[in-house]
Amino acid sequence: MSGSEPLVGVVLVSHSAAVAAAVAELARGLAGGGPTAPVAPAGGLPDGGLGTSEELIVAAAESVDRGAGVAVLVDLGSAVLTVKALLAEADELPPGTRLVDAPFVEGAVAAVVSASAGADVGAVEAAASEAYEYRKV
Repeated sequence: MSGSEPLVGVVLVSHSAAVAAAVAELARGLAGGGPTAPVAPAGGLPDGGLGTSEELIVAAAESVDRGAGVAVLVDLGSAVLTVKALLAEADELPPGTRLVDAPFVEGAVAAVVSASAGADVGAVEAAASEAYEYRKV
């Protein structure tokens, strides 16, 4: 990848603003040196409560979109439904946005690391999904 090619953006959707922000910070921190893919948390509701917000998800996706695609990772079931509803509307999320089936923390780290290395959106999705295979014992 040359330095002028856009990186895939990553959006982290959680029912909690604090969780989304913390996972984004962790993923950025573990991505290593050099350019880091754009990452945005989309957590909680606009009033600060728990839940998921279409408005916050759309704003986060737009903020990380550099034309190379956007990988969206979610924490729990209703977040999946919210993102799927947005994807069903042709103009709600940037072109090339994908809902990624991956564990939230490990998948976020894998997505940001691979995106920061210049992987395309399909490879970012695959790297994040492979995090299901990580064993801790």
